[in-house]
Amino acid sequence: MGSLLLQLLPVGLGIIISPLAIVAGIVVLGSRRARVNSVAYLIGWVAGIAVSIVVSLWIFHLLEINARRDPPAWLTVVHFLLAAVLIVLAVLVLSRQKAAVTRMAAASTPREVVKAAPSLPGWLRAIDEFTPIRTGLTGFGLFVLNPVDLSCAIAGALTLSLADVSPAAQLTATIIFVVVSSASILVPVSYLVLRGSRAEPALHRLRDWVTGHTGVMNALLLLVIAALQLVKGLQSL
Repeated sequence: MGSLLLQLLPVGLGIIISPLAIVAGIVVLGSRRARVNSVAYLIGWVAGIAVSIVVSLWIFHLLEINARRDPPAWLTVVHFLLAAVLIVLAVLVLSRQKAAVTRMAAASTPREVVKAAPSLPGWLRAIDEFTPIRTGLTGFGLFVLNPVDLSCAIAGALTLSLADVSPAAQLTATIIFVVVSSASILVPVSYLVLRGSRAEPALHRLRDWVTGHTGVMNALLLLVIAALQLVKGLQSL
């Protein structure tokens, strides 16, 4: 099963560094009712990953994808072309990155955070008024409605479906994948729940860094997916 987990690592990393989800989570951590809403957000995020994986596994099972034949030759070319396009996009994103750390340091509320970073969605301004249920649905929606995150989950499910392991090992690998993929939200939420108000300075520093480096994180995410495409292309040669 160790080999299977290593194969899942690239797509898991793609979910871990999802910039919008992390920024939204950090905004929730700085809102009123931060403890309750952050836990709700975490539950929604984990549910989004789990549901996407389970549904994908079910579809692949119906399609009997594990009984596949060798992939066509043109698929190798597609993998390499996708990798090249993603690398170019990553370079473009990095070239447009503008530091916003100073403005983030001066922000103290979700509304001020969004105002200091115009690239963030405007609806994040209203997180202070979100109920736990709405916050949980936000976490769920940010995953299942994000094509990049959803693609990573589908790719993970495909890897699980094609693995030559027992059902018990597949279930264990799936649980580990979901938990590890949620680490970028799980860790800060757990820190806030355990430390309470004492966690605020560290969370504010994390917020400032993440919000000021969303471009870098987006570029890194693109590079991770590009690397995954390169590996798949090489494997199909």
